[in-house]
Amino acid sequence: MNGLRVYVNPAVADARCGLGVFYSRRADGPYYRWCDEQGLGQWRCSRVPASHWTLKALCVASWTAMPAALQVRLGEHYLE
Repeated sequence: MNGLRVYVNPAVADARCGLGVFYSRRADGPYYRWCDEQGLGQWRCSRVPASHWTLKALCVASWTAMPAALQVRLGEHYLE
C-alpha cells in the first residue's frame, strides 16, 4: 500500500461511530472516511471532499493502533 496515509481527528467524536473514525488517502488521491457504525468490525468507507473539514485538524494514525479489521479493509480497498 505504497503512499497510503491514515489519519484521525482527535478533537471530534462522530455521532454514529464514536471515536472509531479514521480517514485515509493514497498519494494525491481522494480522502475516505472509515467508520465501524455498528461496532462489529464491519468497516465502511465513504469518499469525503477535502473541503469537508480543516486538514490541520487531522493527525497521522499509527498503523499498529488501527483495528485489525480496518487494516484488512484498507488492504482490500487499496489493491496494488
